[in-house]
Amino acid sequence: MTRRLTVAQATIAFLKNQYIERDGIEEPYFGGCFGIFGHGNVAGLGQALQQNPDFRYYQCRNEQSMVHTAVAYAKVKNRLGAFVCTTSIGPGATNMITGAALATINRLPVLLLPGDIFATREPNPVLQQLESAVTQDISVNDCFKPVSKYWDRINRPEQLIYSLPEVMRVLTSQSEMGAVTLSMPQDVQTHAYDFPETLFQKRVWHVGRPRPDVATIQKAAEWIKTSKNPVIVSGGGAIYSGASETLHQFATKTGIPVGETFAGKGSVRYDAPYCVGGLGATGTKYAIEIANEADLVIGIGTRYSDFTTASKSIFKNPDVRFININISEFDAFKHAALPVVGDAKVIVEELSGLLVDYQVDSDYRQRVADMNKAWDDEVTQIYLDGNSTAPPIDQAVVIGTLNSFMDDRDVMINASGSAPGDLHKLWRATDPKNFHLEYGFSCMGYEIAAGLGAKMADPSREIYVICGDGGYLMNNSEIVTAIQEGVRFTILLLNNNGFASIGGLSESIGSERFGTMYQYREESSGQLSGGFLPVDLAKNAESLGANVVRAIDKTSLESALAASKTADRLTVIYIETSLYRTVKGYHAWWEVPVAEVSESESVQKAFETYRENKKTQRVFL
Repeated sequence: MTRRLTVAQATIAFLKNQYIERDGIEEPYFGGCFGIFGHGNVAGLGQALQQNPDFRYYQCRNEQSMVHTAVAYAKVKNRLGAFVCTTSIGPGATNMITGAALATINRLPVLLLPGDIFATREPNPVLQQLESAVTQDISVNDCFKPVSKYWDRINRPEQLIYSLPEVMRVLTSQSEMGAVTLSMPQDVQTHAYDFPETLFQKRVWHVGRPRPDVATIQKAAEWIKTSKNPVIVSGGGAIYSGASETLHQFATKTGIPVGETFAGKGSVRYDAPYCVGGLGATGTKYAIEIANEADLVIGIGTRYSDFTTASKSIFKNPDVRFININISEFDAFKHAALPVVGDAKVIVEELSGLLVDYQVDSDYRQRVADMNKAWDDEVTQIYLDGNSTAPPIDQAVVIGTLNSFMDDRDVMINASGSAPGDLHKLWRATDPKNFHLEYGFSCMGYEIAAGLGAKMADPSREIYVICGDGGYLMNNSEIVTAIQEGVRFTILLLNNNGFASIGGLSESIGSERFGTMYQYREESSGQLSGGFLPVDLAKNAESLGANVVRAIDKTSLESALAASKTADRLTVIYIETSLYRTVKGYHAWWEVPVAEVSESESVQKAFETYRENKKTQRVFL
C-alpha cells in the first residue's frame, strides 16, 4: 500500500504520528511547527501545513527566536517533546544557526526544516542563493553541519523514507540529542511520490533508562566509601532524567553535599540541609569552599563547563578523583573520571543500594548543614540591602522580590547579562523547573522567546522572564507572537543603560567598561562617553501589544507582579536598576585572557592578577 504525497506533505504526515514514551507515559512528540514562509518553503511545507491543521502551525516573527522558543519548550518537557521550525532559503535559514548552536550545546532537541535552493539547479542562481566557484553542491544550509547532531539534504523524494527515522532516532536519543537539520530544496518539497503507507503509521519511541556496567558502579561505590570529603555536582542531566527525588533521598541518607550547575539548579531544594547551592565561578562561598577541599567529585549529568570548574581551578585537593554519572559517554570520561554511563536516576538508585551503611562523617554533615543555613541568612540580607536606596534599585532586590513572590512551581527564565551570576548564587529554587537558565550558550535574546516556549510546554505554571535591556533590544519580537496566541506570561525588563555583565568584566581586566554603555558619542573625545540615550523601552513594549507596568522600587514591583497574575495578556514590568551596585563574587576564578602588553596601568595590573590565577589551574588527565 502506498500514498501519493508531496515530499512536504509526507514529512508532516510522518511527524504528526510520532510519539514518545518513558516510564509508561506516552504522548505526541511534536507540539507543532513554528515557521516563517518565503520562496524556499511556502509552496512546499507551507501548503502541507495548511492541509494538516491537526499539526498546528505558529506564526513567528524571527527565525532565531523560533528556535529559542522550541528549545525552551523541550527543556520544560525534560527533552520528551520538541517543535519543528521551518524557514525559507538564504537569510531565513541562516538566522536559525544561532538557535541550532544553542540547542546542540545544551543537548536539547529541535527539528529544523530550512528551505534550500533548487535540486535541479535549472534556475540557478535563485534569489538568496550563495554561489561557489569550486562546487555547485553547496548552499548556506551547509553551515548547519557543525551545529547539528544530525544533518541531511533531501534531493530525491525516496530519500525521505530513510532519513525521517534517523531524524527521530537522534531527536529522542538521550545521549545524542540536539539540533537536527533536514535541508529541503524548494522544488523537491513539491515533488510527488508513492510513499509506503507504513511510513505514516503511529510509532512510539521508547526512552529507556540504561543501567551501568556492574563492575564500574561497584568500583564507584568503593571510591565513595573511602572518601572523606565527597561532593556531588548536580547538572542538567539530573533534572532531565527525573532524578530529583532520588538524589534527595541519596543525599539525605549519605550526607554528601550537593552543589549545582546552572542547568542543574533546582535538582534539589535550596533549603535541604545538604545543599550548598550554586557551584563554580559564580557559586556560593560555601559551595566553593567544599569544592576546594573535595577528595571525590561525583558529577551527575554535568558537562563540566568552565563556569562550573572555575576554569579548572576550583578542585584544589591534590588527591581529588572524579566519578561521572552521565547518559553521554563523551561527558562521562571528562576529568579522567571513573565513567558510570547510563541513566542518572537508576544509577543513583543502584549506588544507594550499594551504600546501605555509608554516611559521611557527622562533623562534615553538620558543617554542611550549618553552611546551608548561613548562606540562606546571607541571601536574605542581600535581598534586603537595597531597600533604603533611592531608585534605581539593586538588581539583587528585584531578584529577591520576584523570588519571594513566586509559587513553588512557577518558572523563572534568564540567559544572559549580569543576572545569571546573581541568580546562580542567590535564587532559592523550589522545583526542578523553577530555575530555567540557558547558560550553555548564554544567548542574548533567548529570554522572551523562551518565556513563550515554556508557557506552551506547561500552561499550568506561571512564567517570569528576567530580561536586561541588552537582551531585549536584540530580540523582543515574540511578544507579538505571544499576544497573537493568547499566551500570557510576565517579563521583568531591567534597564541599566548598557551591558552590565561585560562592563564589569571589562573593568576587571583593566579596560574600564569600554563600549559597554548606551551613550552618545562625544565629539571632543571621539568615544561613546556622552549622555545616556533617550530610548523608552517601556513604550516600545507597549507598542508591540504588551500590558506594561512601570515599577521604581520594591513596593511598586510587588504590586506590579500581583497585577500581572490577573492580566488578560502578556505583561512587561519595566524597572530601572543600578549599573554599579552588584553582588560580589566569592573567590572563584573564571579565565578571561588579559593583554600581555598595554600602556594602561589598570591592564598591566590585571595581567599580573591573571598570571597568578593561572597558577591555580589544573590539568586532569
